[in-house]
Amino acid sequence: MKRRDFLQSSAIAASASFAAPYVVSSKVLGQGGANERVNVGIIGTGNRAKDIAKTCFQIPQINIKAICDCFKPRCDEFIEAVGKDQNWAVYEDFLEMIEKEKLDAVMVETTTHARAWVAVRAMQTGVDVYIEKPMCLTIAEGRYMVEAARKYQCVTQIGTQQRSMPINNWASDLVKNGGIGKVHTVLAPNFVGPVIWPGMPSTPLPQGGKKGWWELWTNQAELRDYHPRLHRGWASWWDYDGGGRGYGVTGWGTHSYDQIQRALGTDETGPVEILLTEEVRSMSTGKYDKPTAGKVNGVDYHAMVKRVVGPRAKIRMKYANGTELRLELDGDWGPGLGAIFIGDKGKIEINRNKIVSNPKELVLSSDNPGPNQKMETQYHIENWIDCIKSRKRCTADIEYGQRSSTLCYLVNIARDVGQVGKKLKWDPDAERFTNCDAGNLLLSRERRKGFELPRLS
Repeated sequence: MKRRDFLQSSAIAASASFAAPYVVSSKVLGQGGANERVNVGIIGTGNRAKDIAKTCFQIPQINIKAICDCFKPRCDEFIEAVGKDQNWAVYEDFLEMIEKEKLDAVMVETTTHARAWVAVRAMQTGVDVYIEKPMCLTIAEGRYMVEAARKYQCVTQIGTQQRSMPINNWASDLVKNGGIGKVHTVLAPNFVGPVIWPGMPSTPLPQGGKKGWWELWTNQAELRDYHPRLHRGWASWWDYDGGGRGYGVTGWGTHSYDQIQRALGTDETGPVEILLTEEVRSMSTGKYDKPTAGKVNGVDYHAMVKRVVGPRAKIRMKYANGTELRLELDGDWGPGLGAIFIGDKGKIEINRNKIVSNPKELVLSSDNPGPNQKMETQYHIENWIDCIKSRKRCTADIEYGQRSSTLCYLVNIARDVGQVGKKLKWDPDAERFTNCDAGNLLLSRERRKGFELPRLS
């Protein structure tokens, strides 16, 4: 029986019980041919989803059958921008879309605060899932998502696409396999944290949405009156993301920290110690008198982040083997989406699609694959499709995504707790602090009634 054929009853009934049965896909049984197209639906049709769709157009093995957004005008905008020539079905209910379109997989491009609720309910229908980063809003929520993926045997890919770029993986393996000797220090950016919603006068709901769409969009967060800066600018606010703006902790930090995890070989673990080294204060991301980012790594991050202001404070973390991670760099210098690895035999900066080293010969090996030959996310989505067919783990499997997201939230938690100079002890196996009760209280959040995470059954 094919995975997409398993939904015998209505999606609404399945979601009500939160106990949808799991039926093994034909791909698991080796019946899916290598050239079989994977029928995919996109959930959430904002700007990132538009980029994802454009990439999918370059991959013959993907067939986007349908799109979904709880606010239908967003679907209309999406089609106008990237789908005028497509014959997509349009839905406001993603469970209805999965059932009626007999999908193999979905791409969850929703807001961060709704991502776990949507992704796991989709997993329970038997589809495989591509989940935009950051994959979760809290550390506990992320662990629950990993458990769900394993329970329902879903192939998962988190949207940290540097893990699928050949040059980034080559450089990561160089570090991991001792190319610069023992790594004692890693330098990474001091990213901007989220901001508390200040409260603004309510504005009328925009036209075109079905009854209750704003409550559905709000999901687990506090139900507030509508305001366009919530709806369209949600990534800035702490109730909806952990710092999703440009140069934000979860917006860019997820990429940088995932690059660190990959190169250090700590994909399924994390640091054991977190130290806040200064008071948190609102500041810009750099001085910007002589931006060097473009010169160093070939990407002009300066123009993207020069107006970003928010809460920042330098943090240091330590891994069990003694490697120290220093989150201290500004946005006008160094690796905006990567890190600098320093070992006893040299150092290397790994950024998106760009590497430099000292000594220079470190990265001049003939097996260096060089810059990307495809769109940067294409490698990543292709890997997801290949793994849907083979049932192997993706390059950014959900466990790896949980660990890189955890680093982001450890930064936010250390800043929120605010104990400058105190070493917070972290148990990466239990995913809890061993000497900070205040930090443990921030590992999860109370969810609004009606948007609790479904029981895994």
